[in-house]
Amino acid sequence: MLIAFLDTHLRPYRRALALLLVLQIAKTMATLLQPAFFSLVVDRGIVRGDLNYIRYIGTVMVVVALVQILAAGAAAAVGARVSAALGRDLRSRVFRRVMGVSAREVGRFGAPSLITRTVNDVQQVQALVVTLLDIAVAAVITCVGGVVMALLQDVSLSLIIVALVVVLVTGLTVILVRISPTYARMQRAVENINRLLREQITGIRIVRAFVRDDHERARFSGANSELFGVGLKVGRMMATVPVVVMVLMNTATLPIIWFATGRIDAGQAQVGSIAALLGYVTLIITAIIMATIVFADLPRAAVSVRRVQEVLDVGTSVPTHPNPVHGARRRGRLTIQAAGFQYPGAPKPVLHNIDLVAEGGQTVAIVGSTGSGKTTLLNLALRLFDPTSGSVHVNGIDVRSFSPDSLHRVIGIVPQEPHLFSGTIGSNLRYGAPGAHDHDLWHALDIAQAGEFVEQLPGMLDAPVSQGGSNLSGGQRQRLAIARALVLRPEIYLLDDSFSALDRRTEARLRAALARDVPEATMIIVAQRLSAVQHADRIVVLDQGRVVGAGTHAQLLYYNRTYQEIAYSQGIPQEIPSRGHRTIRGVLHGQHS
Repeated sequence: MLIAFLDTHLRPYRRALALLLVLQIAKTMATLLQPAFFSLVVDRGIVRGDLNYIRYIGTVMVVVALVQILAAGAAAAVGARVSAALGRDLRSRVFRRVMGVSAREVGRFGAPSLITRTVNDVQQVQALVVTLLDIAVAAVITCVGGVVMALLQDVSLSLIIVALVVVLVTGLTVILVRISPTYARMQRAVENINRLLREQITGIRIVRAFVRDDHERARFSGANSELFGVGLKVGRMMATVPVVVMVLMNTATLPIIWFATGRIDAGQAQVGSIAALLGYVTLIITAIIMATIVFADLPRAAVSVRRVQEVLDVGTSVPTHPNPVHGARRRGRLTIQAAGFQYPGAPKPVLHNIDLVAEGGQTVAIVGSTGSGKTTLLNLALRLFDPTSGSVHVNGIDVRSFSPDSLHRVIGIVPQEPHLFSGTIGSNLRYGAPGAHDHDLWHALDIAQAGEFVEQLPGMLDAPVSQGGSNLSGGQRQRLAIARALVLRPEIYLLDDSFSALDRRTEARLRAALARDVPEATMIIVAQRLSAVQHADRIVVLDQGRVVGAGTHAQLLYYNRTYQEIAYSQGIPQEIPSRGHRTIRGVLHGQHS
């Protein structure tokens, strides 16, 4: 997988890689020529006392050394550029893939895992490419070229070098096979650390409120100790590599000197050739030591490559239609027909045979107890998930036939947990409509009952917003999220418990402004408080994923027991409009007043 992955993703840089190969060959050949020149200086210059020849070869060696320096610098620059570009492109591909899959696939990986894969794993691949292009290529050329040059000096003694290379390559391969699973464990340990940190930092207020600091420290300490143990095991295994290499290098040098002495005495070899041969031994061993740096990164990088490829290969459970609809006549009609949904791995569905129709300009509310499937139903309308049965239509067209851009311009969402991005008030409001003018933003803020507090902020629309809107109150974040959806001007608004952080007075003004300023829009409102939805055209009651009632507020108070229980729990006025003037409490207890 590693080779195929690199072949695929390095293909756009073929020209740069070809230039890099030429530079590496030039650098390595310049390095390999130096021992041969030194042999000539000894055998032809010093032995014969030819000073002019020594000066000539010395000048050539200086020129070759300059070539080596220039080629090495250029090769390092090209390699760094290629690896940086590869890292940039890989991160972009992974990010685009994550943005292109459904919430189901994102949930399968988990946010900490996706962050680790996008940042840490891509960095591991990038580091591997740096060492491959700068060290591994040079090491291979040096080993092959060094053996060839050594054979040219003395064939019989060079066989010792060949044997040394074979032994080293075999030993390193064994170490790599043994260490690879440990690197996989290390990556999982890093991922676990990221997950814990994310949970503890985002939930710091809960940790403090429940006095669980010691518990969380213990959890982190356990995860940290696990990472330490795995890292220590890897370090011990890799520490054996340079020791083995140095032992073998010294072991190879001694027999070369031993046999060379006899050959020199017999007149079968010259001192300069033996010196060059020992120089090639040193170069080859150095190259192998440098190669071990690459080998040390290979198992970890192979794991990272597999993890990155898993994200790039993941399909989506919400595929785009091959011939998507890019626009539709504005009507604002939302139809959900016999829709059911079951989360992957869940024992049973969360929605069963849901039917819902909202005509253009209507306000339809969805109420029910916690866990009844209200938010999941909105997610189907927005096509964050596809229903496992049934269908969802907007303006008479199946949402699966829309292009994602077109659907999300028709439907605007205000999520249950309003999320703001770091930037400014203006940049958050323009998130779905980058070309919106300032007066559009102020109009949306006024409708959302947020204009007054934004005017009081230093910089107003340019006022800074921290990550997640942490420098704003819950009510302010909620109103800004509503204003953001209003700037988009969609046909259908999905408001997921979007009034929960507002006081009743602000909520009433907001509902009145929506009815006045966007009367043509369809409103689908999920709410816990019945006061936010009792004026809706129709209210749908969910219980355990099923529709158990639908009608107006008055109708549901009259006949729907689930709605009556919700109203009673919230202190809704006790009298039910009916001829008998029954009370909610009396209905729930089977009594008449």
